[in-house]
Amino acid sequence: MAGEEEISLLDYWRVIQKHKKLIGRIVLVTVVLTAVVSLFMKNIYESKALITPVTPKESSSTGVLATLTQQFGALPGMLGPPTAGGTSAAELVNLLKSNIVREKMIDKNNLLPVLFPEQWDAEKKAWKKGGISLNPLVWVSKAIKWVMPQGQKVRKKDDDVPDIMDGLRALEDIITVKNNLKENTITITVDYPDPEMSAKMVAFLLDALNENMTGESRRVAKINKDYLEDQINKNSDPFIKQKIYFLIAQQIETMMMAEVKENFAFKVLDPPMVPDKKIKPKRTVMVLLSLVVALFIGIFTAFFLEYLEKNNIKISWQIKWPRGERTKG
Repeated sequence: MAGEEEISLLDYWRVIQKHKKLIGRIVLVTVVLTAVVSLFMKNIYESKALITPVTPKESSSTGVLATLTQQFGALPGMLGPPTAGGTSAAELVNLLKSNIVREKMIDKNNLLPVLFPEQWDAEKKAWKKGGISLNPLVWVSKAIKWVMPQGQKVRKKDDDVPDIMDGLRALEDIITVKNNLKENTITITVDYPDPEMSAKMVAFLLDALNENMTGESRRVAKINKDYLEDQINKNSDPFIKQKIYFLIAQQIETMMMAEVKENFAFKVLDPPMVPDKKIKPKRTVMVLLSLVVALFIGIFTAFFLEYLEKNNIKISWQIKWPRGERTKG
């Protein structure tokens, strides 16, 4: 058995030696192509921020409302001390991924030219129209749209000008939001070719999130306050009025906290920083991986050719013309 295994391994080695030039060419071509392609790939930089939801204890005040709590704390059925925060991590994650927050981020910071730099003319400060794109992906996308049925959809006013929906789709590939349930933290990651812009985008998203949450809190608190003030005139019971005043104070505090407090619903534990190193493409890893893959492909091709040779199988590349259609030379 040992002799047969030695003979078998020797035969394998002879096949590899016989087709070593072919294997070498496959490896060389694959590695060179991978290296060339990797050089044309854009460097991507990653910026991160770490935030955590503000708990009710952290967001509750100890001023006027604390006095009101001591004064009315013994009243049965009265609400507890009001809180300006108390937002869950799941709610923050959903808002960070929502279109409403990202749309505010794009509009406020005019990010469409940043997200589509190839279609933006920085000198004229206008969108390029009617030009021919040299990006092969653009041509592939157009070919797919032409071949595949798209169904009914709303057409844009100008196909050359990106709109807000294009911006939202672009952000899906750039922004990543992860929720760590164990530590109750949220990580926002932005991958972008410009290191400074990657950090700015994280800050833009956090700013849009804070603006959305504070605005919504002020809106809801004002509606509640107006309703409670209307109820005072409709109730003559002093006990009920005392509780209504307490609730009005609660809404006023929420409005004030939303107006002046920077970390109203979340705290930034680790602010975004401008990265100094790219995260991809990892060109060395790509070349080494292509070397291994090409080596396996080359060896497989060598054994396949040897199999065809032993079984007297020849691959014919000649085109067989149908009878009556062959052209005479």
